[in-house]
Amino acid sequence: MADADHGAAEPLRVSILAQGAYLIASIHTALDDEQLKRFQSSLIDQIGRKRSRGVIIDVAALDVLDSFGSRTLRELAQVARLRGAETVIVGVQPDLAYAMVRFGISLDPVHTALDLEEGLAYLNQLTRARGSVPTEQEGGE
Repeated sequence: MADADHGAAEPLRVSILAQGAYLIASIHTALDDEQLKRFQSSLIDQIGRKRSRGVIIDVAALDVLDSFGSRTLRELAQVARLRGAETVIVGVQPDLAYAMVRFGISLDPVHTALDLEEGLAYLNQLTRARGSVPTEQEGGE
């Protein structure tokens, strides 16, 4: 990236993997505000390049999600939807969920699921409802 000379552009601790028509992004450690924006930009770019129909964001490694982080995830889901992809956030830990409720931090209207398996099932349901069911072979219907 062009930011490489600025010292602050360390590699993101996020994996983004393609799984058929879906992208699965796993956040491995807490991200600061700049890293969250870079993650958002990278994921939105990949949705377009790979023509993804769905995105799963795994936040299981996070023990804190502040208002900026939750707003960034909501915006990411809204932009992804405008680009034709549904988003499901998985792995919200019990302590994190409790803290978010206590402090009035919400991911609404973003879809959530317990774990990756439930997230994939939910994403299949969402994409089926929109008429864009992913197939094993992307070319076939």
